[in-house]
Amino acid sequence: MRSVWSGNLAFGLVSIPVKLGSAVSSHKISFRQVHEADQGRVRYQKTCELDDQVLATEDIGRAFETPDDELVEVTDADLKALPLPTAKTIEVSGFLDLSAIDAVQLDTPYFLAPASPAADKPYVLMREALTRSGKAAVGKFAMRNSEHLALIRPRDDVLVLQTLHWPDELNSPTEAAPRGKVSVSDNELRLADTLIDALGEADLAGYQDEYAQAVEALVAAKLEGTELPAPAGEPGAKVVDLMAALQASVDRAKGGGADSGSAGGGGATVHELSQSRKKGAAKKSTGGSGAGRSGAAGKSAEGGAAKSAGKKPAKKAAAKKTAAGSGTRASAAKKAAAKPAAKKTGRRRTG
Repeated sequence: MRSVWSGNLAFGLVSIPVKLGSAVSSHKISFRQVHEADQGRVRYQKTCELDDQVLATEDIGRAFETPDDELVEVTDADLKALPLPTAKTIEVSGFLDLSAIDAVQLDTPYFLAPASPAADKPYVLMREALTRSGKAAVGKFAMRNSEHLALIRPRDDVLVLQTLHWPDELNSPTEAAPRGKVSVSDNELRLADTLIDALGEADLAGYQDEYAQAVEALVAAKLEGTELPAPAGEPGAKVVDLMAALQASVDRAKGGGADSGSAGGGGATVHELSQSRKKGAAKKSTGGSGAGRSGAAGKSAEGGAAKSAGKKPAKKAAAKKTAAGSGTRASAAKKAAAKPAAKKTGRRRTG
């Protein structure tokens, strides 16, 4: 693990030599800027605005600009000499339940590792103490010319330090909230609950960065001079009526089986609603007691009948799939087989 910071974790009078290493990596696709005329790489130069002189790294310093535009030079030596106890120590000052932390406040995660064999025992002591208490430690430390608020919690056999945004850095959510009064009916809520149940638990391990894979396949095709991957199809017909959209989503989730619950969601088939089903769905949302007698919206209140309401459309969808003929299945099989092949080709060419 490459260390990005080293110092001590102070837990009362117990001092644990530790080092920080990044807990995450990125597979983000990066591009280089090039001159379109000759493909030359575009580079940036730092110049002085007073004399237009091109500067090397050793010629550049730092200064703090005051409100009245006065510049105060601050050197590396000045920053190292700051009277901050957090420069080399993470001082634990309190503890919190993890549920008390707003997810918006969480920032970058790091692995906190013992810096020497002598630190192993106090490290394990703190890890086990946090595990037993169900709490996370809170402290501060300075790194990269900034002081950070930090949360320390156990994760399997290690301690994870996650930097936090300062409370006054969190923006108010009021501007993001819907304007005006919005009413949601009980039937709409019941169908939404049914959809959540139908989609099931998300398996994060099954999610993949399809954008990065698509770029790799594109680059491979350009290198090999083969046909470029076809663009994604347009989304299915939009259903304006909310109840109809919810019911169609439940039908697809239940009727699609394992494909509709996949992490990427790309395996699900979008079925355009017929005119008769659109009218029926509209009646459910506006027909009062009639809506209560139709489908999942009315029966779920009688003891979980919402799930059974979704089964009939699922059977119909399955019957339609069976009657669709082998031609559709063969086409789908070819597409499914072609996609992984393109991804593998992309990795070989770009790796």
